[in-house]
Amino acid sequence: MAEVLYYAFPYFILLLLVEFLSFRHLEADGLVGYDPRDTRTSLTMGIGNVIINVGWKFAVLALYAVLYELAPWHLPTGAWWVWVALFFADDFSYYWFHRVSHESRVFWASHVVHHSSTHYNLSTALRQTWVPMTYLPFWLPLLLLGFPPWMVLLAQAWSLIYQFGLHTERVGRLPRPLEAVFNTPSHHRVHHGSNEVYLDRNYGGILIIWDRLFGSFEPEGERVRYGLTTNIGTFRPLRVAFGEYASLWHDIRVAHGARTKLALVFRGPGWRPAGEDEVSEPVRG
Repeated sequence: MAEVLYYAFPYFILLLLVEFLSFRHLEADGLVGYDPRDTRTSLTMGIGNVIINVGWKFAVLALYAVLYELAPWHLPTGAWWVWVALFFADDFSYYWFHRVSHESRVFWASHVVHHSSTHYNLSTALRQTWVPMTYLPFWLPLLLLGFPPWMVLLAQAWSLIYQFGLHTERVGRLPRPLEAVFNTPSHHRVHHGSNEVYLDRNYGGILIIWDRLFGSFEPEGERVRYGLTTNIGTFRPLRVAFGEYASLWHDIRVAHGARTKLALVFRGPGWRPAGEDEVSEPVRG
């Protein structure tokens, strides 16, 4: 079922080309648009993510299968309400994965890849981590609740397909009822902003209701400045993929005391111990 996402790739590339051409042939006042070097890096990160996931998904599937067998019951896959429950359970899981990925530095070290572009277009959606293992814990409860592995993988795929279309400046605000319930390009532009007011906001996958419920929602207001609070300033894929891990390791080595070292790992990416000047500058987005 995870392959559903791979079947969508030709459509991703087609839509990317359409958006790219729109910046060349249609008015685009004030929009960031494309940069060939940035787009090349995003595509390289996406290809690397696919290759790594080919092997990683076997480990995921094996663990999913074990947990599913341990579940006290197995939900009936032919029942309509199971699919409705799966939709909400998957989206809820994604919200917390995404939120923790911004609020814990060891998870952020993986997720920062997706925020490392100062551009915001459909190629940015393909700028994905080469360390996808951070996704794993957040969906494990679904297997223990009785959702079969293939359904969980399918739900993850349809969520990512939906989110591809959020990465664009070409779509303005949608009608109010849609903006109230669903994650939209407007909401997700906020999420990719490095403006102070936009930091750590709008974590939703398909739905925006979780952000409204848990106090992490912010509407689009001032012009979004894309990227990180301290941008990485490189298009080199290895630096994009592992740069924050290198910074984290450096900070752990120079920090004093086990408690401080653990705090650097698990607290937010903006946290730094008081009085320790050798740690790196906070990188948030």
